[in-house]
Amino acid sequence: MTTPLLILIDSVHDYLQQIEARGFQPIYAPTATARAQAIQDHADSIRIVLTRGATGFRAEEMAALPKLELICSLGVGYENIDLNAAAARGIVVTNGPGANAVSVADHAMALLLGAARHLPQADAWVRQGHWSGFMGPQVSGKRLGILGLGTIGLEIAKRGANGFGMSVGYYNRRPRPESGYTYFDNPRDLAAASDFLVVATPGGAGTRHLVNADVLEALGPDGYLVNIARGSVVDTDALITALAEGRLAGAGLDVVDGEPHVPDALKQLGNVVLTPHSAGRSPEAVAATVALFLQNATAHFSGQPVLTPVLDAQAQAA
Repeated sequence: MTTPLLILIDSVHDYLQQIEARGFQPIYAPTATARAQAIQDHADSIRIVLTRGATGFRAEEMAALPKLELICSLGVGYENIDLNAAAARGIVVTNGPGANAVSVADHAMALLLGAARHLPQADAWVRQGHWSGFMGPQVSGKRLGILGLGTIGLEIAKRGANGFGMSVGYYNRRPRPESGYTYFDNPRDLAAASDFLVVATPGGAGTRHLVNADVLEALGPDGYLVNIARGSVVDTDALITALAEGRLAGAGLDVVDGEPHVPDALKQLGNVVLTPHSAGRSPEAVAATVALFLQNATAHFSGQPVLTPVLDAQAQAA
């Protein structure tokens, strides 16, 4: 007998057969319309939901699924999963910390280099038949600031320090002296001491607009912002204003508040590199996150503790 599984994300499409082979019945619904229809059609059978932090799962959706007992976020984030509603129902929630950290850190450095060296603009320029240089600062030896020194932040720091000889500072909820990097106790002071500021924090209410106009002002007209975390961490209006007025040199953004809708004012700026929330979408990263999801799901339905709980049944029962 297979376990009905509601899948709300498109990145696992190529793994549906693998998921099915492990004893799950995939109900693939990666769009808003398909999601609503699937919940309506399979309300009495769905026992597990696979989502991600940005896609989330709402309280009213949980309420519509009486047999739901497990929600898995494919990546590390879970900010749009209603944890209070899940806890009230005794629903186990897991995430995927570290499984895509290497891919995301690689992408962060690609955005950093692309923004600093104007790579998309230079590529478009050449394709238009031109052949003249673009000026952009070198990255090696510069100051790298990281907001959030978790698994992904540490991977980014390693690339900056060991690959480009950058000095690394960070802001985190708690100091990590074992890292060997310089701790700052607030984002503004970190920005003031950075040439490149990379956002690698979780999303959610606690980090909303952590990068505000004041932080951007501290980063300054020669500074670059890179965001591979969540769009909500950055005040988009303040960022657009700083970029348009030359008070910030450039930005590389894999995430935007309100995505997939991107403000026209942001798209029209020539000093921004944009990618569609794809930092964690390497084949290696998706395979690793799917493998971790399957480990969690198999453990749960075998009566074993899940590997990476955000909310687990034992803790809720205690």
